[in-house]
Amino acid sequence: MMSQAAIIPTPMASHEKIVNDPTLFMECLKNFHSVLSTKNTIPVIGGKELDLHVLYVEVTKRGGFDKVVAEKKWREVSSVFSFSPTTTSASYALRKHYFTLLHHFEQVYFFRHNFPGSRCFQAEGTIDAKFDCGYFVSMKMGSEVLSGVLYHPHQQAPSSSSKLAAQNCNAVVPYNAPHHHHTGRKNRRRKNGDPNRPKANRSGYNFFFAEKHAMLKSLYPHKEREFTKMIGESWNNLSPEEKMVYQNYGVKDKERYQKELKEYKERKMTVSASY
Repeated sequence: MMSQAAIIPTPMASHEKIVNDPTLFMECLKNFHSVLSTKNTIPVIGGKELDLHVLYVEVTKRGGFDKVVAEKKWREVSSVFSFSPTTTSASYALRKHYFTLLHHFEQVYFFRHNFPGSRCFQAEGTIDAKFDCGYFVSMKMGSEVLSGVLYHPHQQAPSSSSKLAAQNCNAVVPYNAPHHHHTGRKNRRRKNGDPNRPKANRSGYNFFFAEKHAMLKSLYPHKEREFTKMIGESWNNLSPEEKMVYQNYGVKDKERYQKELKEYKERKMTVSASY
């Protein structure tokens, strides 16, 4: 078993030096993730690569990740980047990328005067929902809340393909509702309706539901009756910023529907006028 001291990379330079030297900063960050064997990819926001050096400088000069979260300064940080007006949820994206790529790096390089050679993390956990195979749980580490699944000891772990589906649950998955959820009248209306009519828009919750439903179904294909309640509870536990991500999907989908519906009606009028 590897010791905690062996896991934590040794700083290659001082905080002051990496703040003043973007090239040195990127070298230190690359080495840091290499030692930890963690992902070190540059995120893209609004079609442009995120400047991780600027992000690190702006957050640390405000006291670090936890302080920026506590004082709700992510919007202030995002204003430094001059994102395009069409870029939505920039504050949420910056917070997510910082936590993934820079939070532990910050602990070593920015707080190293308080960072011991062997570090223990304190975490608080809560059970969000129960199902036959185990529990959906939330774990709070500092100011960040992580969500996951705990399985009963006698349950087999999901297959590798199921694990992959769970890891990719942040993707927006097309939602194909089961047929038994619709009434016969609704099915008849769809069957006899115009197939060229645009597909109706979905709300932010619809996108969230589809994402979580796809994840749960890949893990527990025979327990769909429990999904609705669990997904509803998960939605209620989201922060306003987290909900905004899905609500923005809903806004964009509504714009898509209105545009397609307008074009559809114009085509129908053109066809009618030709007879």
